[in-house]
Amino acid sequence: MAITRFKALELAQMRAGTPVKLPTEKVSDYYGSMTFSDEVMRSLLSPEAYLKINTAIQTGSKIDRDAADEVAAAMKSWAISKGATHYTHWFQPLTGTTAEKHDSFFDIDLSNGKAVEKFKGSALVQQEPDASSFPNGGIRSTFEARGYTGWDPSSPAFIMENAAGTATLCIPSVFVSYTGEALDYKTPLLKSIELIDKASTAVVKEFFSRDVSKVIPTLGAEQEYFLVDEALFNARPDLVMSGRTVFGHAPAKGQQLEDHYFGSIPNRANSFMVDFEIEALKLGMPVRTRHNEVAPAQFEVAPTFEEANLACDHNALLMDLMNKVASKHKLKVLFHEKPFAGINGSGKHNNWALATDTGVNLLAPSSKPKENLRFLTFFVNTLKAVHDRADLLRASIASAGNEHRLGANEAPPAIVSVFLGSTMSQVLDDLENMSDIDDITLEKGDNVYLKLGINKIPSLILDNTDRNRTSPFAFTGNKFEFRAVGSSANSAAPMTVLNTIVADQLIKFRKEVEAVLEKGVKKELAIMEVLKRYVKESKKIRFEGNGYSDEWVVEAEKRGLSNLKTTPEALAVYARPESIELFTKHGIYSKEEMHARHEIELENYVKKIQIESRVIGDMAINHIVSTSLKYQTQLVENVKGQKEIGIDPQYYAPTVEMIKKISEYTSSIVRLQSEMTEARKEANNVEGLEERATIYGTKVKGYFEEIRYSVDKLELIVDDDEWPLPKYRELLLIK
Repeated sequence: MAITRFKALELAQMRAGTPVKLPTEKVSDYYGSMTFSDEVMRSLLSPEAYLKINTAIQTGSKIDRDAADEVAAAMKSWAISKGATHYTHWFQPLTGTTAEKHDSFFDIDLSNGKAVEKFKGSALVQQEPDASSFPNGGIRSTFEARGYTGWDPSSPAFIMENAAGTATLCIPSVFVSYTGEALDYKTPLLKSIELIDKASTAVVKEFFSRDVSKVIPTLGAEQEYFLVDEALFNARPDLVMSGRTVFGHAPAKGQQLEDHYFGSIPNRANSFMVDFEIEALKLGMPVRTRHNEVAPAQFEVAPTFEEANLACDHNALLMDLMNKVASKHKLKVLFHEKPFAGINGSGKHNNWALATDTGVNLLAPSSKPKENLRFLTFFVNTLKAVHDRADLLRASIASAGNEHRLGANEAPPAIVSVFLGSTMSQVLDDLENMSDIDDITLEKGDNVYLKLGINKIPSLILDNTDRNRTSPFAFTGNKFEFRAVGSSANSAAPMTVLNTIVADQLIKFRKEVEAVLEKGVKKELAIMEVLKRYVKESKKIRFEGNGYSDEWVVEAEKRGLSNLKTTPEALAVYARPESIELFTKHGIYSKEEMHARHEIELENYVKKIQIESRVIGDMAINHIVSTSLKYQTQLVENVKGQKEIGIDPQYYAPTVEMIKKISEYTSSIVRLQSEMTEARKEANNVEGLEERATIYGTKVKGYFEEIRYSVDKLELIVDDDEWPLPKYRELLLIK
């Protein structure tokens, strides 16, 4: 009997939702209470120090030592008052998780030997974790350990409460090597934010409004995830080791009734949600939406839009927080993109827009003609950037987990396309088909009117078009939704790419409009002339149909769009000369950093496929084959007994067929597992990382579904009492 499985089932069935008490009746009373917010700084710092910090946050200027010391003293006092005993530079290395090295405020005064609480500006500004133990893509030798974390004042410090009842002051930080190369996600993101600010502000100032002095990329990251019982999770070695189920036959009832989506949230899940939302709100994360997703046991949390750097920090922190809170509820959160076969996987939809410091969303249509010209400028330039750099966007979301999801029945395909909706598609089609730029007339000063009626774009455009859930990159009324990002990903990676390619395109646009202006063409007409050309040049990236269909694959190939199906071929885009040239000329990455990231992502891919392969081998032989053979022996004994007492063979013939099937499937598993091991050895002996990744992604991974097929067939044959692994119906449907 499968003792571990049934003990886990017993525990799971006994659990109920844990009561959660709200701190106060109003969220506003505790929102941000555990963050070193602007309000806290203003109350604790001198006006001079506060001004310096605020200026640094707004402009990126350096903070002098005196101001840093004053901030450190205020931060220490505030943190201790909240129960903090330690502080840490909280950073995001290229492991895909967050990292922290805790140091105590406690120190010894050498003059008298007494204990004191100490935290200087130097400790606030910089720490030194071991950089050699993090992925660096060959930038550092393993014996060269020095690396630095540096305080990012634009992201508020926060207090993370620990299970032991203590707390830690967490200081969001960048992470760089001793020689200055970025070893994290935050550093290039900050550079890309500065780049798109300058490029966007220049366009707005020169062509639309002198009042704007800053443009901020905003982000709202919708986070999808699965919840499973902790005991059931621990009884599945594949979930523990790889985050996904490598085996598991589809249950009779999955998501086909479509009754889970937006349904009543189960009590245990709701208690967990309320609990982590309270903690998230204390940390200043504006989480607002919770609901059941399409698949059973799948859910979503979504925040209000924030500045992109803060939004990326908050999403990384939220994932960590959800894991910690889940343990209190005896649950496990699965962020893997495809933890269960045959049902929807999980994404992290990145909703991106550009906002001015005057409160204008540059991607929001307006009822005013001149404002719509500004909207069209940023809308069309984004479209052109995605068209020209689609492969880079694809590379930015490439991972082992997302490879299982992209192109599946619920996820955007590996082909990058843009959905605009009927209203905007018609506007761009009309603009493209204008016979002459003279179809534009100027009235009422500089207002732009088109004979096509472009001035009538409604301000609530999102109500005039449907959404296309099959599109990797969709316009949804006042923002673009990058739907192809994987649920476990750090949003900073795709946002760095998106910011950079749009900024680069805006710089080109400004130069091209200026060239037309030099010919004596009026500003508004010059802008429209360039936009009209961009619409024509980017038309092939636009697709309004079903991105899941086979017809789209054929159509995309006719259009010349890339279909980078595997992670290694997608990641290879980073090594292209034109990619390196783009990032280096804008100072986002150096050439060495580009090569390092390509290597790190390939290594990560190889290791994850390697882990999955080993898990498959271990479970197939030690759990499945051994159990199946034991059950087969019982059947053989049963047949022998029936023969001995003279039962007509026709009555035990079905049992004989079952015995044969078990032999067929177990023999196939043993053979395929052995071949997979040899393929893994072959891959490991290949010196070139790209070739090794390709072999892992094709040859080694090619065995996964074949082995799974036989295992899942055995699950239908072997006595349920003997099957060692919690089944899909138990993992997904025990609430």
